[in-house]
Amino acid sequence: MSARSDAPARRAVPGNPEPEWHVGGLAFGCTQCGNCCTGPPGAVWFSEAEGRAMAADRGLSEVDFLARFARTIDGRWSLNETRTEHGFDCVFLDRKAIPGKAICGMYHARPLQCRTWPFWPEILKSKRSWESYRRQTPCPGMGSGAMVPIESIRIQRDAMIDSERPT
Repeated sequence: MSARSDAPARRAVPGNPEPEWHVGGLAFGCTQCGNCCTGPPGAVWFSEAEGRAMAADRGLSEVDFLARFARTIDGRWSLNETRTEHGFDCVFLDRKAIPGKAICGMYHARPLQCRTWPFWPEILKSKRSWESYRRQTPCPGMGSGAMVPIESIRIQRDAMIDSERPT
């Protein structure tokens, strides 16, 4: 049987010599478990523009927002974390509003890092990497839910790549 003529071409990912293994798309549906927003100490990076948007969402000045909810790590801004029984939760992870769910208190203004999960370049590097992140996080939404088309995955992945380039 031959490949469909309208199938997307496999192409290399910037910084990764392997062709895309997920050309047919990937299943993903957020379950609001909060596992991607907690864990060992880390960073939730955001740009100046994202900081302004989050401040506006909270009705705060940028200075007040940064003082209350952020810190710098190696000269970059990151959201604060709160130590909980689950690990180090993002300061905006809300485990109380909806029993049994963990929701983002900054959902409409959340940083690119959050908006693009799990379509980060390092996760998409290979099927093995995808499965490893799915288990380690653990993320029950990876591999379940709606099929996300390759075009949408590429947009999210490329946005992350662009955000990591020096300005």
